[in-house]
Amino acid sequence: MFNSIALLGIRLQLLIGREATPLPAPYDVVDALTGLSVTNNDRERDGFRLEFSVGRGSSLDYGLLQSGILDVPTRVIIMMFFGARPQALIDGHITDLQMIPSNEPGRSALHVTGEDISVKLSYEDQNETYPNQSDSTIVRQILSRAGFVPQVTDTEDTPRQNERIPTQQCNHLRFIRNLARRNGFVFYVEPTDIPGVNTAYWGPERREGRVQPPLTMNMGPYTNVDTPINFHYNGLGPVEPEITVINPLTKQPLSIPVPTSLLSSLSSNPARPLRKSRSRDTANLSFAQALLRATTGVADSASVLEATGEVDAARYGQALRARRLVAVRGAGQSYDGTYYVQKVEHDIKRFPQPAYKMRFTLQREGRGASSTSVGPLTE
Repeated sequence: MFNSIALLGIRLQLLIGREATPLPAPYDVVDALTGLSVTNNDRERDGFRLEFSVGRGSSLDYGLLQSGILDVPTRVIIMMFFGARPQALIDGHITDLQMIPSNEPGRSALHVTGEDISVKLSYEDQNETYPNQSDSTIVRQILSRAGFVPQVTDTEDTPRQNERIPTQQCNHLRFIRNLARRNGFVFYVEPTDIPGVNTAYWGPERREGRVQPPLTMNMGPYTNVDTPINFHYNGLGPVEPEITVINPLTKQPLSIPVPTSLLSSLSSNPARPLRKSRSRDTANLSFAQALLRATTGVADSASVLEATGEVDAARYGQALRARRLVAVRGAGQSYDGTYYVQKVEHDIKRFPQPAYKMRFTLQREGRGASSTSVGPLTE
């Protein structure tokens, strides 16, 4: 297709425009594209960066700038095709332009950066109250009004109006993230393979479901990582919180038993916390609120083992997805098994040699696989 780029059997398509559903980018935009990067992260907004080679036209201005097609806040969707299968890397808005002129002909560059479409939730502060509503009800209501397909995990704490009224005094994005943090959840927006349709996930880390094909090392022709995976075990990471509330009847302090993490363990030998923390602002919380605070503290510090590396997309055969599970093979019994993909950086270059690399960060609770099987070598 004239509006796409073929890279090592993988095809990239750039959709761009101000309409609700952007259209394939014009030829001159695609032809000027020299590289791009996309970052998917379960704790932050996703971001993208497009790099263009630009030149001056007869008007003595740079054509891509003069056309306005890359102006803020133009919408951009980046699609990858592995064979006939589409995978959307990001759907977002341009937020920043960096022009780098050069004295040498043909060496001027334009760098365009942006954030995923959840950035539109941060454009305007709101003053709202939500009486008699749980956190999940509030989030589902906001996301539906904003045009997202909500994937919201229900929460049980619904404060009565005479106890507490949830109040919002900030933009929607900050408010939703604060509610997610309070419940030990994550929040992110992901594009579907249908251009222009996005899901908004608000809930615990996805520790169940289909495991992505293995990241493989030391296995001859099945090896797909470019360099050995680096594993880092931080024994001081896990923390056991101590929570105390005041009994409303006796006015005596009451210690809240610390629950185990609600997340499924991915390790056969989870690390035990060496440190303890004591919350100083929980005395006036209800039992349910204090229990939630304790559970959140456990979830936030659960991951003790981090793995980082780089995989070639052509050899891997698909885009590695953050916020999902992936298998690791060939690293030994202590480090093989299933991991949670916390972050993926997609780096695509056209020159001097076409390349599509994916740098990843994986996490889990300790050493040793929770299962002896991590899936087939190939999908």
